Amino acid sequence: MKKNLLILAAVVVIGALGLTACSGSNTTGQTTDKGLTGSVVIAGSTSVQPLSEELVAAFTSKNPNATIEVQGGGSGVGIKAATDGVADIGASSRDLKPEEKTGLTEYVIAKDGIALIINSSVKVTDLTLDQVKGIFTGQITNWKEVGGDDKPITVVSREAGSGTRGAFIAITGIEAKDAAGKTIDNTTEKAIVQPSTGAVMQTVANTPDAIGYTSIGALDNSVKTVTLAGIEPTEANIINGTYKMSRPFIYMTKGMESELTKAYLAFVLSAEGQAIVAKNYVSVI
Repeated sequence: MKKNLLILAAVVVIGALGLTACSGSNTTGQTTDKGLTGSVVIAGSTSVQPLSEELVAAFTSKNPNATIEVQGGGSGVGIKAATDGVADIGASSRDLKPEEKTGLTEYVIAKDGIALIINSSVKVTDLTLDQVKGIFTGQITNWKEVGGDDKPITVVSREAGSGTRGAFIAITGIEAKDAAGKTIDNTTEKAIVQPSTGAVMQTVANTPDAIGYTSIGALDNSVKTVTLAGIEPTEANIINGTYKMSRPFIYMTKGMESELTKAYLAFVLSAEGQAIVAKNYVSVI
């Protein structure tokens, strides 16, 4: 699979999240008999965060004197952190917009599907893209309208700036353009908005008649999934292109990369790193 460079973002305030600018002296990286030294900060998408944590654990087990800190905050945070030099590596779970790629080098490290998840009380098992759009824009408000029980639908969504939300609204057509060409997010105002993948999962699991969306890599038995036009959200269906709700996981850097950053990125895109990716996501090699 080719390593495509992809683009998208949201403007967010980094300081409020406690991110600190990286010192060049700390991130240079030198090789010792115990591997590389130095420190690197990765910040951004909460969907990418669990994968980053696994990759970092494997990398630092071979380089115990290297410190790599993984922070969340959302894809918008990751793009801005990389652009502003606040983090060595930004993480996004959606394509960057053309205007956001300036000065950034992008690395597609994995591919992921976005799964539709429902509370165990919901009896609907399949939806079309048009029905998904209708539910999440508030045009369809009762499960009986899509073949379910006569129950009001509770919509659960990620926050504005989330990579998962950005990819979801683009794929389903919830995102639109106004007369001036400005992007509009038509997600219903009645949606319960959550700041992380885990929070969406928990809310859907605990709220009768709820529906939401999440990374397929985050799925567990607390929720049920819905097929999309009869297609299950599986790795095989993402690879063969039949499952339409998929997106890239992207790392971004700006300017000259430290030796430690280069080594970590090389590891992530190596056969060993991609074997870790392939446990829950789709490898890019």
